[in-house]
Amino acid sequence: MNDTTKAINTKQAETAKGSDQPRLALFRDTNFRWMISGGVISMLGDQFTIVALPWLVLKMTGDTLILGLVLALIGVPRALLILLGGAVVDRYSPKQVMMLSKYVNTVVLGLLSALLMSDQLSLNMVYVLALSLGISTAFSIPSGTAMIPRCIAAPQLQMANGIMLGLRQISMFLGPLLAGILIAVFGNTATDMTDAAGLADARGLAAAFLFDSFSYALSAWTLSHVRMLALPQLELAGHGKNAHPKPAARLWHSILEGLRYCWNDVMLRTCFLYWSAVAFFIMGPIQIALPVLANQLGDSASTFGILIGCHGAGTLLGMLMSGLLPNRRLVNLGRTILLIDFIVGLLFIPMSLVVTTWQAAALLLSIGTLGGYLHVAVYTWIQRQVPAAMLGRSMSIFMFIFMGIGPVSAAITGWAMRSISTAQLFIGSGALLILIVLLAFLGSEMPSVKDQVVVDQAAQDPAA
Repeated sequence: MNDTTKAINTKQAETAKGSDQPRLALFRDTNFRWMISGGVISMLGDQFTIVALPWLVLKMTGDTLILGLVLALIGVPRALLILLGGAVVDRYSPKQVMMLSKYVNTVVLGLLSALLMSDQLSLNMVYVLALSLGISTAFSIPSGTAMIPRCIAAPQLQMANGIMLGLRQISMFLGPLLAGILIAVFGNTATDMTDAAGLADARGLAAAFLFDSFSYALSAWTLSHVRMLALPQLELAGHGKNAHPKPAARLWHSILEGLRYCWNDVMLRTCFLYWSAVAFFIMGPIQIALPVLANQLGDSASTFGILIGCHGAGTLLGMLMSGLLPNRRLVNLGRTILLIDFIVGLLFIPMSLVVTTWQAAALLLSIGTLGGYLHVAVYTWIQRQVPAAMLGRSMSIFMFIFMGIGPVSAAITGWAMRSISTAQLFIGSGALLILIVLLAFLGSEMPSVKDQVVVDQAAQDPAA
């Protein structure tokens, strides 16, 4: 037996042994440990900016319109450029793009902190820095989703996704609380800023931005230790002639190539069209309906926080369940998606009847649990369905559905709610989701969507 054969057999034996204890095997993976160590603090740092930036703008101006403009400068470029970001990721390297975006965010947030501490920050500077964060995020999001399957063995992919997404959800609980404590501890420093005379929390806000800047620098360092698997190891069985698409000569052609690939893949096209309908008719309305419902139930931000917190807790629970029970399906993935969305539609309708906070919280906990389970399963399915050379563009199209369509739908819903009640909106959203599910079941390929068969190419490739 030659050395190559011995190496392959040894790798296969290790894989078989790891399959008995997949969670332990995953945490023994050096790549995963480097990714998760930097990812946790980076996700936590993001929450500091999410809290600090709106508070800074309100302290500087007291104008919610300007606050909306600043948030739009982050959100709009992110939605518009995310397809370009996916093309860049596929053309170059998700690791290189991710590290570059982390360096940019480190500098931008460090500069914001320094300007605050030195009393040199103006509103126009805030606009520029917010725009920079939005552009950077458009590239970091697709690179992050494309990196995981380039670093983690295929059999452990869904579990890795479940852990990463679960930790993100935990950071959304802890981050705002820690940010508020940090701002309070270091705050109470009035300044003579041109656009915000008498700013009360400058030092605390600067500390929050500095923490996020540090989190990006640290995660860039940990990311530099992550080893990328060779591209051929990641190609999965069943991709046929599209398994190795040639890179486009120009970047815009690359974007069109990604759109064309997703359209020509029947399963991807079916799922993306289905999720587009869900995003337009469901996601947008819920973004408007929940705060309005909270205002009706308790007329306080704390009530809204309880509702969002219960939905987030359910999402976390669902993600954990998906990681622990990765193969639980009703026949296949497509029918599982349709069944869960059908149940969610049924749960939306009673939201129109709630009269207490606990009733709404219980329903949102259930909805979040179902959605969290699907979240991990869908992410993993796309990562396995799409060849590595197309993954960045495919994931960016998937995320554009929710980042681009959702906000438009929310704006339309806000206008529509001048004529309809919150109860009518919940009933209509639930009924629409049920109708979408039925139409997809009867008239599309959704019931035929299956999980890809996992092939551990690393165990079979001597080059590994």
